Amino acid sequence: MSFAVEDSGGGSRGEGAQPRWHSGAPPKDATGWALAALAVGGLLVAGSWAVVLGLREALLELKLDGYLADAAFVLLAPAIACPLLPAIRSLHLARWARHALAGTDLIGARAAAAAARNFAWVALGVDGAQAVVVSMIWFLTANHLAVGRTFLLLPLIRSSLVPVLQAFWTNVYVFTIAEVLVLVWGLAVAVARLAPGAAGRPIQFLATIYVDGFRGLPVIVNIYLIGFGISLTGLPVVKDFSPETFAIVALTLTSGAYVAEVYRAGIESVHGSQMAAARSLGLTYPQTLRFVVVPQAVRRIVPPLFNNFIALQKDTALIGIIGASDAFGQAKTIAISQFNLSAVTTVAILFLLIAIPQARLVDKLMERDQRRIQGKGT
Repeated sequence: MSFAVEDSGGGSRGEGAQPRWHSGAPPKDATGWALAALAVGGLLVAGSWAVVLGLREALLELKLDGYLADAAFVLLAPAIACPLLPAIRSLHLARWARHALAGTDLIGARAAAAAARNFAWVALGVDGAQAVVVSMIWFLTANHLAVGRTFLLLPLIRSSLVPVLQAFWTNVYVFTIAEVLVLVWGLAVAVARLAPGAAGRPIQFLATIYVDGFRGLPVIVNIYLIGFGISLTGLPVVKDFSPETFAIVALTLTSGAYVAEVYRAGIESVHGSQMAAARSLGLTYPQTLRFVVVPQAVRRIVPPLFNNFIALQKDTALIGIIGASDAFGQAKTIAISQFNLSAVTTVAILFLLIAIPQARLVDKLMERDQRRIQGKGT
C-alpha cells in the first residue's frame, strides 16, 4: 500500500512545501514521552546513588567486611542506571520517527513512534520498580541504621543461625507429618460430605459441622486448646503426648477442614457422566470414587493443595505456645536476651526458603494444567 503526497496547493510538491497525506494521518510525536521518561529516570538515578552510598556506609557500620561492602556497591552501581536505557532508546526512536515522517515513510514513522511510546512506558515501569527497591533500602538505613540494626544485625544473624536452624527441624518434622495426615483426613471428610442417599445425610451433617467449626476456629486457639486441654483431662496414653504430637493433631484438624473443601470442589468438578458411566458398568459407589472420580479430581486440585500446605507450614510458627522447641520460640529467646530481632529475621528467611520454591512450583503446575485444558500438550 502506498501513500501519495502532494503539496498544500494541490500541485507537485515543491521545496519547503508541507506534505498532505491522502490516506491515514501522521503519527503523534513521541518525543514528549521520551523526554519525560528520561527526566524521571535521571532524578531516580541521582536519588539512587545517594541511597546506595548510604547503604555502603550502613554495611560497614553493621560490621560487614569492607571488601564485601565494596563488592555490593560495585554490583549495585550499574543497576542504578537501568531506567535510563529504555528512556534513551525511546528518545532515539522518537527522533527516527520524525525523520521517517519527513521522508514520507508513514508506515516506518508509525512503527517507530509506537515503539518509542512503548519504551517510554517500559522506562517508567522500571522507574517505579526501582523506586520501591530504593525506598526499602533507604528505610533500612534510616535513622542512623536503627532499622538495619534491629532486623539485620549480621553478627547476631550468624551467631544465631545454628541454634535457630536446629530448632527449625521441629517445624519441618511437624508440618511434614501433618501434611501427610491432612491428605488422608481431608479426603475422608470430603467423601463424608458427599455421602449419597438418606443414609448418608447424618454423615454429611457431622462432616459439615466439623468443617464449619474448624475453619472458623483460629489456629492458635485450636493449638492452645488441644495442647493444654487434652493434657489436663488425664486421659490414658493421650495425656502423655509430646507438645510436637499435640501440634500435629491440632494442625491436622484445622488444615484438614480446608483441604476437605478443596477435595470436595475437585470431586464435584468431575462431570456427572463419569459417575453415571462407571455405575452403569457395574462399579459400586466406593469403587467409582476410588478408580474414576478421585483420580481425576486430585489432578485438578494439586495447585490449591500446595497453597494449603504452604499455609500449614507457616502455622507451625505458632506451636511454641504449647512448649514445643521450634525455630520461632528459639528466636524469641535470643531476641529477648540480645534486645534485637535479627534472630527472628533468620526464622523468616528459613520459612521463605521453603515457601517460595513451592509457590513457583504451584505456578508451573497451574500453567501445565491450563495448557492441558486448552489442548496444547501435557
